[in-house]
Amino acid sequence: MNTEVKVEKQRLDINEIMQRIPHRFPMLLVDRILEEEPMKRIVGIKNVTINEGFFQGHYPGYPVMPGVLIIEAMAQTLGVLILKEVPVGHIPVFTSIRSAKFRGIVVPGDQMRMEMVVDKVKAGGMMMTAIGKVFVEGKLICEAELMFAIVKM
Repeated sequence: MNTEVKVEKQRLDINEIMQRIPHRFPMLLVDRILEEEPMKRIVGIKNVTINEGFFQGHYPGYPVMPGVLIIEAMAQTLGVLILKEVPVGHIPVFTSIRSAKFRGIVVPGDQMRMEMVVDKVKAGGMMMTAIGKVFVEGKLICEAELMFAIVKM
């Protein structure tokens, strides 16, 4: 009996990501997928630049990425994994965010590494809980438990 876990090592570029999730500029917050294990885990990258529109007002003279957008980047990374498996015409939407903790800031020039792990799947795959962590240069910046429902668009 083979109990080996299949981890897809192929990288997904931005064009492949946009084939999976509906987000587009200015709300597309994942640039590359490094690893994915179907319906188990995914690792994504977001390169943060001063060209992001939100830095104009958050905060002038001291640009900091808003925490809500860090959470959104986590959710989009998970969406790349989920939408490979759910029926066409469905999207994941937040039902709850629990235990979100921010342990640092993200500034222009940083590269966020989002590591998402599917924790629970219910209702025939239409409800899901995931645990996520965001790192910058190996330092934990954010962690949260995200709950989703898969709904028809």
